Amino acid sequence: MSDPDIASLASWITNAGLAGKSEPAMLTGFCERLVAMGFPLSNAGVFVDTLHPVHEGRMFRWRRGKGEASYGEYGRSQEGDAAYERWRRSPFYRLLETGESMLRIAVSETAMDEFPILADLREDRITDYVALITRFAAGGIIGAMDCVYSSWATDVPGGLTDAQLTALQRLVPFLALAIKSASLARIAGTLVETYLGRDAGRRVLGGKIARGIAEPIDAVLWFSDLQGFTKITDTAEPAQIIPLLNDYAEVIVSTIHAHGGDVLKLIGDGVLAIFPAETRAPACRRALAAALDARKGITALKERRTAEGAPTTDMYLGLHVGEVFYGNIGSHERLDFTVVGPAVNEVSRIAALCRSVDQSLLMSQAFAAALADPQRVVSVGRYALRGVGRPQDLFTTDPDSAGP
Repeated sequence: MSDPDIASLASWITNAGLAGKSEPAMLTGFCERLVAMGFPLSNAGVFVDTLHPVHEGRMFRWRRGKGEASYGEYGRSQEGDAAYERWRRSPFYRLLETGESMLRIAVSETAMDEFPILADLREDRITDYVALITRFAAGGIIGAMDCVYSSWATDVPGGLTDAQLTALQRLVPFLALAIKSASLARIAGTLVETYLGRDAGRRVLGGKIARGIAEPIDAVLWFSDLQGFTKITDTAEPAQIIPLLNDYAEVIVSTIHAHGGDVLKLIGDGVLAIFPAETRAPACRRALAAALDARKGITALKERRTAEGAPTTDMYLGLHVGEVFYGNIGSHERLDFTVVGPAVNEVSRIAALCRSVDQSLLMSQAFAAALADPQRVVSVGRYALRGVGRPQDLFTTDPDSAGP
């Protein structure tokens, strides 16, 4: 490869990164251009760690003649003896241990027990394999994402020439920078959606971060907490509390999301969520369906935790519908993207009444009216809500009604 070829490919991958192309598209374009310039590339892989509640990182693989690169997530290398052992016996682990940036393996000359990957390489008739680590400076490290891992392989007899290897070493940092840029954008999206909620996160990334920016929206409001949680924290082993909260949150949050809702806050054992309501009746039906599915999920969870000898509980839930202000509230240094307004206060008071009226689910008068399905609900009486000006009728589901 000539210097003009290297400069051309470096320019292309830089512009692809600036244009926000996906990692598979960038790796595919990079590899195909390498091949078109006479580089004998058979396959390539790029791996980068990330910040994600479940996955440790993402991987991208390109194979000659197979179209666009594939991608997937990988779990944490420390989770499970088998996963850790595979990682410990990989070329990249060797590079991390030695502090070097490149490991070249002449496939036919290296003992197979040194790296398990050699069996796959020989099956693919690979002759030369190069593992590279492109490290970041300390200021560019985010969580465990401190480098980009890449692998490059050829099946030509004799492997890569010295000139080809030098060209690869010159070009890979440009690809790594583009991959890092895409990964940082993905991390930002993951973090804001994980900690603010999906819709709130998208709004923040869309630029709605100025303090005081809020808009009125019509929404179904969900406020739930766990029955007897204070007693559980007083009597259960401290090590049992976080797993309990995680188990119940997994059921409740995933069910809300499955029915089109968005969780705004986890407040200890409490959950505040909204179902945006361009039209109230469909939003109320989605919220009620989520409530009934969450109840089923909690029943199954209780059976599992009981079999494990772990503490169990149930959910108290209030549902309401009304106008709220949705946006940024706080100081210049610390903002929260949430909902405020009288309706938020009302739904929390409704949930708090569940214990007094011995019901796990209570709906406001406005919610029951918007649901427009009198066969589904039954009145539990008229109540004054603390901090709310007027009493109102509250409703629960009719146990004799059909499912949603």
